[in-house]
Formats: sequence, C-alpha cells, structure tokens
Amino acid sequence: MLRVDFPRPDFRTRLRQDGVREVFDTVRRAWVRLSPEEWVRQNFIRFLSSVRGYPLPMMAVEREIRLGSLRKKFDILVYDGLHRPWMMVECKAQDVSLSEDVLMQILRYNMALPAPYLVITNGDECHAVRIRDGQAEWIDEWPEYG
Repeated sequence: MLRVDFPRPDFRTRLRQDGVREVFDTVRRAWVRLSPEEWVRQNFIRFLSSVRGYPLPMMAVEREIRLGSLRKKFDILVYDGLHRPWMMVECKAQDVSLSEDVLMQILRYNMALPAPYLVITNGDECHAVRIRDGQAEWIDEWPEYG
C-alpha cells in the first residue's frame, strides 16, 4: 500500500441556489458537483501536485476513453514530459472498498490508454502497480516524476 499524506484542503467551494455543493477543479478549470468521489479526486490531485510534485499542466481529469463500443471516463491521468500517458488513477468514494473489481476496471482502462503506472484509491487506501513488459507488479513507493 502506498502512503498518502493529503495536504490541508484549500478548495474553492460554493453552494448553488438549488442546494448542490460544488468545488472548483483547477485541472478542468470548471465548477463540478462535490460528490464523495469528487472529494477524493480533488484531494488526490492536490496530493499529486503539492506533495509529489507532479505538474498540474500534465494532468487530465475525467476524460472519455473508448473500450470497444463502450465509452468510459478515467478519473486522473498524468502525462510524462513527452505528453504520453504515465500514470492513471482511479478514485472511489471513501466508503467504497478497493476490491479486485476496481483493479480490473483500471486494467481495462489501461488497455485503451496504456500507462506504466496504475493507482487505485478511496482516499483512505492507495495501491499501485507498475506495468513492465506486459506484467503488473505491486509497488510500495511513489515513482518520481520526470
């Protein structure tokens, strides 16, 4: 399991007239509904950029990918310096366990958009694999960016 020390949240939030709480996503540059999964995603983006030093301009959030005829969205994708997929992150709400199903989900996404590092997190737990020569191996340290 990887260690995640979330920085103190400094999100911009607002409450819409209809009672929906929103958070400003600095990667998407847009207000989005603050669901439990979005809370994990926003904290994880902050962790990756503030603590690990992964550059925000090299991240994409909630973009569509195709898996055969299916359209899905990945949560976070970090590109390397040559703008190739480097790390894909699948976020779940804190009350969702990181089961084999979650791992299989990100492995399927990786077939459509290959990245050498895959991370699954629910904000409390965080696990990662490195894909090398078609084999996935669990890692227990964060890879250095660049």
